[in-house]
Amino acid sequence: MSAVSDLPMSFKIPESVLVVIYTPARDVLLIKRADAPEFWQSVTGSKDTLDESFELTARREVFEETGLDCRTGSPLYPHLHDWGLENVYDIYPQWRHRYAPGVFLNTEHLFGLEVPVGASVRLNPREHTAYQWLPYSQAADRCFSSSNAEACLLLPHFFSRTGCV
Repeated sequence: MSAVSDLPMSFKIPESVLVVIYTPARDVLLIKRADAPEFWQSVTGSKDTLDESFELTARREVFEETGLDCRTGSPLYPHLHDWGLENVYDIYPQWRHRYAPGVFLNTEHLFGLEVPVGASVRLNPREHTAYQWLPYSQAADRCFSSSNAEACLLLPHFFSRTGCV
């Protein structure tokens, strides 16, 4: 047995974030998955550690996937909003191997991030191959995930609560 196979396998934590990135015009950023090119989505990602907060996960994932910086000290920092909503859903069969045996459900926490029109997006090519800005209702129609589509449709409710950049 090799030293690598002696190491315990690392599994994804079934706690994640979904971040709807949008402009004051309510256009939503969608990104195309590299591992499932027919799937368009908002920023998503799992916690790196059990004690990582959902907020830190959201800020990290936004930067890793889009290059948009809403981390501490950045101009976008105050524009990430916790929507106070969670979805629990079945993990898609094609991605279950990333989780520990017997893990079938994921808890997803929702955030919104308002960015200025023309914000520069820099995709991580290992994760995403293209992006587009769409009006929120069209973005909802384009999302492969029903929870992501629902989050896009909730945008007008949260937009009116958070104001503009």
